[in-house]
Amino acid sequence: MFQLFKRDPKKKLRIAYQLKLKEAMEAQRSGDIQGYARLTAEAESIMDRIKSI
Repeated sequence: MFQLFKRDPKKKLRIAYQLKLKEAMEAQRSGDIQGYARLTAEAESIMDRIKSI
């Protein structure tokens, strides 16, 4: 019954994942391929944490 009021830890990580992907897309569009690769790697590490939960 009290789990209804607990926060979902995956929700915060999903939002962070989506933001990283958006930043990566913007970096790619501006021509910053190294920044795109770095941000994509960060997004993948966030997705790995989501999968492990």
